[in-house]
Amino acid sequence: MEINCLKNEVMDYLSQIYDGDDLKKAKSIFQNIINNNDKSEFQTREKLTSKNVYLITYGDAVYRKDEAPLVTLRRTIGCTSPFITDVHILPMFPYTSDDGFSVTNYNEINPELGTWQDVREFGNERRLMFDFVANHSSKSGSWFNKFLNLEKNFENAFLKKSEISDTTKVIRPRVGPLFHSYKKSSGKEVSIWTTFSEDQVDNNVRDPYTLGRLTQVLLNYSKNGASSIRLDAIGFLWKESGTTCMHLPQTHSIVRMWKSIINCYAPNTQIITETNVPQKENISYLGNGENEATQVYQFPLPPLVLYSFVQQDASVLTKWASEIHSMGEKATFFNFLASHDGIGMRPTEGLLSESQRENLVSHVLDCGGKVSYKINSDGSKSVYELNINYGDALGNTSDSESTQTKKIIAAHNILLSFIGVPAIYYHSLFGSHGDFEAVNKTKDNRQINREKLNADDLIIELKDNKYRRTIHQGLSKLIQIRGQHSEFNPYGQQEVKNYNKSIFAFERYNKGLKSRILCITNISENRVSVDLPFTGKDIIRNVEIKNKIKIEPYEFYWILH
Repeated sequence: MEINCLKNEVMDYLSQIYDGDDLKKAKSIFQNIINNNDKSEFQTREKLTSKNVYLITYGDAVYRKDEAPLVTLRRTIGCTSPFITDVHILPMFPYTSDDGFSVTNYNEINPELGTWQDVREFGNERRLMFDFVANHSSKSGSWFNKFLNLEKNFENAFLKKSEISDTTKVIRPRVGPLFHSYKKSSGKEVSIWTTFSEDQVDNNVRDPYTLGRLTQVLLNYSKNGASSIRLDAIGFLWKESGTTCMHLPQTHSIVRMWKSIINCYAPNTQIITETNVPQKENISYLGNGENEATQVYQFPLPPLVLYSFVQQDASVLTKWASEIHSMGEKATFFNFLASHDGIGMRPTEGLLSESQRENLVSHVLDCGGKVSYKINSDGSKSVYELNINYGDALGNTSDSESTQTKKIIAAHNILLSFIGVPAIYYHSLFGSHGDFEAVNKTKDNRQINREKLNADDLIIELKDNKYRRTIHQGLSKLIQIRGQHSEFNPYGQQEVKNYNKSIFAFERYNKGLKSRILCITNISENRVSVDLPFTGKDIIRNVEIKNKIKIEPYEFYWILH
């Protein structure tokens, strides 16, 4: 796209977001942004293929004495998992709370992690995904301090309670107050919108200057090596009195504008929206498949895969998956099972009944996990997420270690073969258990799945610890096989099969190719026989498959035919 075309598109989007004097300001601000960014400072990114697999991790997920954590992470991945193509580094900027999600300065690297040079060297070896915490920033950040000090163009950078008359319909992900009070330099107190916590003040994109600053942050991330940019909690971005303040039209227009801007400067950069909400709301961020996000988080996948293994019944998963189809050649799904957060339960609304949800909650509690709640618009509480290591959640207290590792690898076989791009959390790839001690110490449920690992100990344990070794080697093998077969193209096709409740199965294929791969998983503890209308080759074991197969408990096949 040429710059002049971009200017016209951006002006059109701004007209959907603002009006009156705000629109005039916005047009002037964005004209300057476009004029002051040189396309020669950006890179065209390679398109995604079946080889692309993301690792989700913190910048200091692994550590080594006297070495910058970003350097340690880069070297550890190179040593243990060279087949990983993309690394999602959770917020790596200076912060004050929430493990990075209260950013004080968007344009600096947290000195405790390393430097921009470390990031660029990392980017020379792996494609990097930056985390853009656009919805909110730290109360100790430079932007909020300028707001409190009444500095020019920061007067409206954060949303005052007085500007919103009706918040009765607002959807909350937390149980704390929606507004908190802060003291201005004048000595007067001001009440500010805080979706997540008292330390995380929401950026006010109703103010054109704030949207302009955030847009420049996005461009800076691209300049500094981001092949993918995750828009954290993006659904909350625009607030409007009397509404839910979720997924409002202005939010979608902003995402579309950002997509156009990034696509002009750095084509094929992935814009990934993180919206922990029911499926219909979530996929709305793909727009028409070309004009909005390039990937959306596949939030129903984690709870539905877990439910299937816990109940030994794939019926709900099969029904849901049968409605997931290709979004074209420019948009797809960001698939994951575990992350730094818990297992979201909002995406199960309309998919699991209340009793089914309660069964899943009970199972997680029995496994030692925790439950986090949200406040509903009527003031009541409901389950927001389940906090537990995903591998621990898949098991039962009576499971042997061998059975648990089989379940973990079988669940990730679904992740790695499902339509879209797979993303594996570092504790899943490395076969960790939950950090119960951290939860007891911090009283923060999410700390159960955020343990930092000694890099040298980890490398040894991946060889000597049977549990870690079995999981890591099992997932590593599947990742490498996936990369060799274009049937797993992230933009390809998928057709779900319905054999029986113990089996979850689907075929992956591409238009124009005659070959297909049947991905078939036994999610139960029983041996299951399946009749197939073809003969083929299991590309995992490299053996021929005739018309009938007997699938052992938690066993799976990728059958090329």
